[in-house]
Amino acid sequence: MSAADEIFIKMCKDILENGTSTEGEKVRPHWEDGTPAYTVKKFGVVNRYDLSKEFPILTLRKTALKSATDEMLWIWQKKSNNIHDLHSHIWDEWADPDGSIGKAYGYQMQVKHQYKEGMMDQVDRVIYDLKNNPFSRRIMTNIYVHQDLHEMNLYPCAYSMTFNVTQKKGEEKLTLNVILNQRSQDVLAANNWNVVQYAVLVYMLAQVCDMKAGELVHVIADAHIYDRHIPIVRELIERKPYPAPAFWLNPEIRDFYQFTRNDVRVENYLAGEQVRDIPIAI
Repeated sequence: MSAADEIFIKMCKDILENGTSTEGEKVRPHWEDGTPAYTVKKFGVVNRYDLSKEFPILTLRKTALKSATDEMLWIWQKKSNNIHDLHSHIWDEWADPDGSIGKAYGYQMQVKHQYKEGMMDQVDRVIYDLKNNPFSRRIMTNIYVHQDLHEMNLYPCAYSMTFNVTQKKGEEKLTLNVILNQRSQDVLAANNWNVVQYAVLVYMLAQVCDMKAGELVHVIADAHIYDRHIPIVRELIERKPYPAPAFWLNPEIRDFYQFTRNDVRVENYLAGEQVRDIPIAI
């Protein structure tokens, strides 16, 4: 069993057995037929993934690595808020007729800010500090910008990252560790998708900054399973898991802005049957 499977199963069981229900409460999400989308949830879930040991992709079912990477690069590399820059259609529901999702996600990443070293956006600032001041405790990003929330078609779910570099004894290279903060997460639809894409981001940034990937700590304020997802999750966590596959990142790329979704792959990836037609609350 992969560590990612073990963490996912434990989290889902904890939510189902010890979580609280929002049934009957005033909730914003609803199903396509207009019915309120209630959840069973846990507050303050923290999952740790050691990227130096294993790539955290589920084997209970397949996670689409290239599509997850594509969305991450859409935000962090293209710094786009337009769905026409994506290869998938996962954001179509929240886009306007021109394809924009408003001042959300990639839009916030391209905004330049004044620093002592000059004008930089958040991504370039992270890369600058990792290369020039790696032991800083101030290497962070935040896209939950209150003044722009009214112009976002969807408030950011995964909204901030904190980067922390360590020097392990006996190792020449520094180790890059990251905390990903998420205010809310649909566990069935998005958990491993988010874990995979931010794990890829850590590997990419570590490579271009001549570091090793360390821990990804995923903090979820509201980890929930929707009412219509409960039977799907129960079946999923009873499946046979497989060992984690090997992760490959194109070693030739040394500039973050040169990576593409085709520069990542998993080898010997065995996984259970895909879960199709998952109802999505909107």
